[in-house]
Amino acid sequence: MAQLAEIVGEEDGTPLGAGYARLNQARIEWTVLYDEVVTVIKGSIRIHTPQGILEAGPRDCIWLPAGTPLIYEAESALIHYCVHPSNWASARTAA
Repeated sequence: MAQLAEIVGEEDGTPLGAGYARLNQARIEWTVLYDEVVTVIKGSIRIHTPQGILEAGPRDCIWLPAGTPLIYEAESALIHYCVHPSNWASARTAA
């Protein structure tokens, strides 16, 4: 459903995390715990939010503020993502 390749993140000591994700036949329900920017490189993605469905194709970007409940949905897409803060998982477990 989803394959992730992190480029930079918490282990690198940077507050900004970034990487690539390949989504195939994906439908992933999640609440983002960080600010996120998604840029579509190939294919298309639909992101269901309480405000509606956001659709993006190649070279389109979507910004998602922390706390947004959503569903990532894609038949086939390659995306680049950036998240802030990169240590969102550590901060969550420390709370």
